[in-house]
Amino acid sequence: MCGIAGKISFSSRRVTLSDLNLLSAAIAHRGPDDSGCFLSPNRRLGLAHRRLSVIDLSSAGHQPMSYRHRYWIVFNGEIYNFQELKNRLTGLGHRFRSRTDTEVILALYAQYGSACLRYLRGMFSFAIFDSKHQTLFLARDRLGKKPLKYFHSLSTFIFASELKALLTQPEVKKTPDPIAIDNYLTYGYVPAPRTGFLGLSKLEPAHYLLLDLATGRLSKHRYWQPDYSSKLHLSETEWSRRILSELETAVRLRLISDVPVGLFLSGGSDSSIIAAFMAQASPRPINTFTISFAEKKYDESAYADTVSRRFGTNHTVFTVRPQDLSLLPQLARQFEEPFADSSAVITYLISRLARSHVKVVLNGDGGDENFAGYDRYLKLNRDIFLSSLLPFLSPLSPPLSRIWPRFGRFWTGLSSGWPEKFITYNSIYLCPEKSRLYTPGFLDRLGSLHAPSVYLDKMSAAPVTDTADRALYADLTTYFPDDLLAKIDIASMSVGLESRSPLADHRLVELACRIPFNLKIRRHTLKYLYKKTLLGLLPPEIIYRPKMGFSIPLSPWFSGRLNSYTRGLLLSRKSVIRSLFRQDFIRHMLNSHSAENDFGPRLYSLLMLELWFQQYFD
Repeated sequence: MCGIAGKISFSSRRVTLSDLNLLSAAIAHRGPDDSGCFLSPNRRLGLAHRRLSVIDLSSAGHQPMSYRHRYWIVFNGEIYNFQELKNRLTGLGHRFRSRTDTEVILALYAQYGSACLRYLRGMFSFAIFDSKHQTLFLARDRLGKKPLKYFHSLSTFIFASELKALLTQPEVKKTPDPIAIDNYLTYGYVPAPRTGFLGLSKLEPAHYLLLDLATGRLSKHRYWQPDYSSKLHLSETEWSRRILSELETAVRLRLISDVPVGLFLSGGSDSSIIAAFMAQASPRPINTFTISFAEKKYDESAYADTVSRRFGTNHTVFTVRPQDLSLLPQLARQFEEPFADSSAVITYLISRLARSHVKVVLNGDGGDENFAGYDRYLKLNRDIFLSSLLPFLSPLSPPLSRIWPRFGRFWTGLSSGWPEKFITYNSIYLCPEKSRLYTPGFLDRLGSLHAPSVYLDKMSAAPVTDTADRALYADLTTYFPDDLLAKIDIASMSVGLESRSPLADHRLVELACRIPFNLKIRRHTLKYLYKKTLLGLLPPEIIYRPKMGFSIPLSPWFSGRLNSYTRGLLLSRKSVIRSLFRQDFIRHMLNSHSAENDFGPRLYSLLMLELWFQQYFD
């Protein structure tokens, strides 16, 4: 796991070693073990790399790495099937100087060009310079575990693992993107390709870029997408066998490492089944880590302890308290885009805890997206059914709405269409609230009040006709990479820790896409088939326990010290967001917040936006 960066000039100005050192220094936390730079002979291209040594700890893994005196690579990630690929390439005449997966990618690209991507099983972002053809090939893994961000102008192309590196370059100007801010207040993150900064983009998952250095022409291509259209009709027994086989392989491959490996253990079914397979494969007790809260409603540590005792792990618990929110300015800087997922606090703290014991951890991300584990999928099932009844129930709506106002609001939302209704189940601010929040000046900058069209566009573009699968597709290609995977990558890499996600293995994802939706949710049971598959491997009280979610207790914390901290920032005369949002509406939320009238997520999103502005625009 590493940090990568590079710069290409299309003008008379040449790339300097100073440019590369600035890029490298900004992402030093991603690779504290080694660093390197490469400048092309004409100094029109430079590559920089920071290394976190995990496989082949020798100097043979130094990057930028060359191959056949023609190709140069900077690579971030892990290729889990690299040994298999190496054997294949050796049979085709390729020779290797190291035991690294990096060199395998180079040989694979030399053999197959852009088609090399179809062979890779793992998480990655990388750039390959072809000195013969004067091209730069940049790619990101299928699910979006590893980031790749870039700036492109008539004179310059710059890329890096993080925006912080791009912002060190004089060609890059810091300007906030109003549409990105509007999207952020809907979703709690900035959907790709936007980043929060005008002119700076992030490459979408399963895409690659090809840059012609002679002309400056940049083209973008998609090389993979989840396919929900080809369902398999198997018995539940056969489905269980296939799921366990793929999952066991995914875990086993992610244990390949020359340094110690641990696990983030929440006590939910996803991290617990990974613990089961890790314990099975390891000759020694595995290291597990969890977070606890004084607020029992949010505390999962007892479940994690049950799993730890069952599999005999070396278990470490860290308790989070409200004072840990003093980390928020630091996190706003580290996450570099507006980011309102409050569990980033937990993810950072548990990463810091784990890093003092291990260099690599596994996590349970991906289970809910693959097997339908969110409550909003139950609501979606209901909405799809009720939508089919709209023609018959419409005459009953007015009298029922008068008797039961809540039904009227629900009916109005449903009548607008199930996709629009589905979006509301995972949104922070809806359009009516935005109209109360936004100042006239900010509305003018937006041009109009933007509807949350990112998800609608994803669902309408999904290559599948089934309505429920369209929602799963949107979550897997937007929420999963831009929120969950971004969170774990940034939090873990900020402390030099590599995090691996077996449940986001693309072959397991491809299998899950072929499962009929009625096996993912049955009656009121989320992840029906998946949970049934785990019986016998995990205790039933772990498999069927209530879902708690991985989040901090915002509601009680905003009733105490966090409220005054937020009030002091958002209502200050020095507040950056005063020009964007109405102070009276923010004051109303702070004054009215309670357990019954919960403004926690809305206030937290504004707090993190203000901190982001302070970190990057003060």
